Amino acid sequence: QVQLVESGGGLVQAGGSLRLSCVASGSIFSINAMGWYRQAPGKQRELVAAITSGGGTNYGDSVKGRFAISRDNAKNTVTVYLQMNSLKPEDTAVYYCNVVRRVQSGRTYDYWGQGTQVTVSS
Repeated sequence: QVQLVESGGGLVQAGGSLRLSCVASGSIFSINAMGWYRQAPGKQRELVAAITSGGGTNYGDSVKGRFAISRDNAKNTVTVYLQMNSLKPEDTAVYYCNVVRRVQSGRTYDYWGQGTQVTVSS
């Protein structure tokens, strides 16, 4: 099992910045990838950014060049960050941390954070 605790959302003006954090604890040794998704009202959940255990990154087209994902490995926790710059009103959404575990059998498990609201005012 993996437990996730998110923080860092809030209200910001267009052009501003925010940093989201997600601390993962529990069975962190088998984490394969971590990432952030977002869901705006009336829209499907979409990938914002992801980072693999090897450090490879992937970004949604709408955030490339503005957002940066990173991770910090500690003894008992792994933290994934999402630095969001040049925020736009269309970035307004609930942001969810996601962790994928891959066990020895090859089976994968998905874990989701509780979500944190990001609101960008124009």
